[in-house]
Amino acid sequence: MSDTVPEAEPESPAPEPEYDPAAPAPLAVPRTPTGNAEVDAQLDRLGDADHLATDGHLEVYEDVHRGLRDALTALDARPGPPAPPTPYGNRH
Repeated sequence: MSDTVPEAEPESPAPEPEYDPAAPAPLAVPRTPTGNAEVDAQLDRLGDADHLATDGHLEVYEDVHRGLRDALTALDARPGPPAPPTPYGNRH
């Protein structure tokens, strides 16, 4: 009796998917971070549309639009630093 282990058969590579011109294709649009976490999350959400058929894009776009509008509204609601005083002597 031999203690050798039989060699495993090499795995065949996965077959490449067939080209389907009607299949969703990522747009691969680069997204540059804005520095605002809420806005960046909404922009990242746009990537979800890359994997959907066209009829699914509307839901993603409406969701992102709502999120961006909410983020903008929140910026208007936050108190900012007070405006610098206007010197009275500098009128032209």
